[in-house]
Amino acid sequence: MTRSEGRAARGVPISKTLSYWLRHRPEAAALTLDQQGWTDVSAVLSALERIGVGCNRQRLLKVIASNDKQRFELSADGQRVRARQGHSIAVSLEWPRRTPPALLYHGTVERFLAAIRIKGLQPMRRHHVHLSPDVETARRVGSRRGKATILSIRAGELDAAGQAFFLTSNGVWLTDRVAAAYLDVVEVAR
Repeated sequence: MTRSEGRAARGVPISKTLSYWLRHRPEAAALTLDQQGWTDVSAVLSALERIGVGCNRQRLLKVIASNDKQRFELSADGQRVRARQGHSIAVSLEWPRRTPPALLYHGTVERFLAAIRIKGLQPMRRHHVHLSPDVETARRVGSRRGKATILSIRAGELDAAGQAFFLTSNGVWLTDRVAAAYLDVVEVAR
C-alpha cells in the first residue's frame, strides 16, 4: 500500500490528499504537473478513484472551493487544478512581485522560537517563507502544530532593502527568507 493509499484508507480528507499530491508528491498519484503546477482535474479524479476515494467532479470542486485556506485553484476553463503555494517540488508559479504592507505576520509554535531568533525564518523544504496579512490568520496557521506563537515581520523595511515579496491569489505573502533582525515576537503561547 502506498502512502497515498494509506492516507485515504485512514480517512484523511480529500484536501490533505490533494495537498500531498499537488505540493509534494504528484508521482504518488501518477499525476503529471506542468511547469506552473497544473494538472488535469480528470487525472486527479482518476487518482482518487484508484485509491478508493469516491469523488466526482462536483465533490472535488466543492473541496477546492471550501478549503479553509484556499490552497487550490482551478484554471479559467475549469479543466486543471493546482496548489497555490507551499510546494517542495520544482514549480514556477509566477506570482506577481508586490510591495508589502509595513508589517506581516508569521504563526509558529514556541519550540521553534529559539532557532528563529538566531537564523530568522527559512523556507525549509518549501520554496518560500509564508507570511500572513494579519495576526488572526497567523494564529490559525501557527495553531496547526500546537498553541501559536506570533511573529511580526518588518516587511516594509525588508522591501526597502531590496528583498522581493510576492502575493498569491489567496492572500498569502511569500518571500525567500526573513533575517532575524526583521522579526519581533508579538505573542508567545503558553
